[in-house]
Amino acid sequence: MSSSRTAHSRTRVLRAAAVVASAAMVAISVQSGSANASAEREAGATALALTADARAQAITTAQNAAADTARAIGLADEERLVARDVIKDADGTVHTRYERTYAGMPVLGGDLVVHQKKDGSRKTTKGLEGRIAPAAARTSLKAAPAGARQVVWAASGNPVFAYETVVTGNQHDGTPSERHVITDAATGAELYSYEAIDSGTGTSEYSGTVTLGTTQSGSAYSLTDGGRGGHKTYDLNGATSTAMGSLFTDADDSWGDGSPSNRQTAAVDAHYGAGVTWDFYKSELGRNGIAGDGKAAYSRVHYGNAYVNAFWSDSCFCMTYGDGANNQKPLTSLDVAGHEMSHGLTAATAKLNYSRESGGLNEATSDIFGTSVEFFANNSADVGDYLIGEKIDIRGNGTPLRYMDQPSKDGASADYWSKNVGRLDVHNSSGVANHFFYLLSEGSGAKTLNGVSYNSPTYDGSTVSGIGRTKAYKIWYKALSTYMTSTTNYAGARTATLQATADLYGSTSTEYQQVAAAWKAVNVN
Repeated sequence: MSSSRTAHSRTRVLRAAAVVASAAMVAISVQSGSANASAEREAGATALALTADARAQAITTAQNAAADTARAIGLADEERLVARDVIKDADGTVHTRYERTYAGMPVLGGDLVVHQKKDGSRKTTKGLEGRIAPAAARTSLKAAPAGARQVVWAASGNPVFAYETVVTGNQHDGTPSERHVITDAATGAELYSYEAIDSGTGTSEYSGTVTLGTTQSGSAYSLTDGGRGGHKTYDLNGATSTAMGSLFTDADDSWGDGSPSNRQTAAVDAHYGAGVTWDFYKSELGRNGIAGDGKAAYSRVHYGNAYVNAFWSDSCFCMTYGDGANNQKPLTSLDVAGHEMSHGLTAATAKLNYSRESGGLNEATSDIFGTSVEFFANNSADVGDYLIGEKIDIRGNGTPLRYMDQPSKDGASADYWSKNVGRLDVHNSSGVANHFFYLLSEGSGAKTLNGVSYNSPTYDGSTVSGIGRTKAYKIWYKALSTYMTSTTNYAGARTATLQATADLYGSTSTEYQQVAAAWKAVNVN
C-alpha cells in the first residue's frame, strides 16, 4: 500500500460619455479576444501528458513508418532512422525524435526531430544537414581498439568513420568516470571526448518537515514512492561501487531527525526532492517522469567518504549523493535533486553532449529546472532563488556555488557568450544560458526577490523586461524536448527557443521579442 507520512528535517457629458463607454467596450472586447487567442495558442502548442502505453505505441508507430520518413526527408539509401521519443502537442502536432544509422553504424551527431502538423505538413530539425557520406573507404580503416564500437562521427561537420571507446575509472574528486573517446578510424586521431557522468553540487538538510511517498509491506515501510513511478531511495553506506545499496526501511513511517548523524535524514531530502521534481515535470511540463514513460529513476545517498558532490548516471538511470565535507552536509537539497534529475531529462530528450557549448547548455538546463523546482515547491524552509548551491558553503565563506543573475560573481563562469566560452568547464560555460534564463524570467537591473538581492547586467547595456519564470521555463522545455539536438550550441539554442516561443506565443508576441532581447543581452545574436 502507498502511504504519505511526515518526515522531520530542520527546518507559502451623456452622449459623449456613451461614445467613450462604447469605445471602452470595444477595447475590452479586442483585448479579451487577443488574450483568448494567446491562451489558445499556448495551450495548443503545449505537450500532452501521454501515458506510458500511449508513448510506447507512438514510438512503435513512428518506427514502423521510419523507412518512409527517411525517404521523405531525403536521407541516403544506407541511412536508417531509429525512433527514440514522441511528443504530441494538443493542437495535433507530433514531434518525433530519431537517432540515425549509416550501414548499421550509429551516427553520432546525426540525431534529428521531425515535426508534423495535423494537416500533414512537415519540417525537420537536424544536428547535421545533408546526407551521411564518409570520405574514407571502409577497407582502409585501422583495427578497432579493444572494446570499441564502430560509429560514424558527424557532430563536427564532415562525417567520418570512427571508433567509440568508453574508459571507466574515477574523476579527481572521486566521482565515477565514464569517458567516451571518439577516434578517427582511418588515422587514429582523437576527434572528441566527453564525460557521461553528469555531476553538480548543492545543499544539505533544509527542506523542513515534508511529506514523503512511502510503501508498506507487512509491518515495515520503505522509501518506495508508488505514486511517482515507484521511485526508491537506497543507502550506499559509504560504498563507491555501482551497487544499488540497501533500500531504506522504517517501522513507524516517520523518517529522519534533521541531523546528518541520522542516516535517514539525507534519504528524506533526496526522496522529497525526487518527488517534488516528478510533480513539477507532470504539473508544469505535462511530462510523465524523467523519460516520459511513467517510470522513476532511483536515488542513492551516502556515497563514499566525505564526498562533496552529487551526480547523475545514464547507465543506472539514477541520482547519487555524497555526504559533503566531514560527512556533515549531505548534498541532497531540493535544487540539487531537481538539477540531477534534469540531467536525466536532457538525456531522454536532446541528449546534449557533455562537452563544449552543448555541455554548458546541458548543465544550464539542470540549473534552470533545479531552480524552477525550488520555486515550484513553495517551501518556506528553502524558498526559491536564483542561486545554485547557496547553502552548501563549499568555499567556506557563505557564498553560493553559482549565480544566475550575474554568473561571473563565482569567479569562473561566463556572463556572456564569446568564441572561447566552449573551452570553459561545462559548469562555467553554463553561465551564458543561466544568465539568459534569469533575464528572461526577471529582467535586468537591481531587484530583491524572496529576500535575495539581484543586479543583472547586460552585454550591450540594454534593458530586458522579462516575461516571468513560468513562461521562461516552458519555453526552455519545449526548445529542449522538440528542437535541440545533441550538438546544439548557443546559436542553436537561440534558434530553438525562438521557435518554441513562436509555437507557444506567436512570432510577433512580446514573449518572442523578449527572448530575442535576452539572448542579445548575453551576446548571442
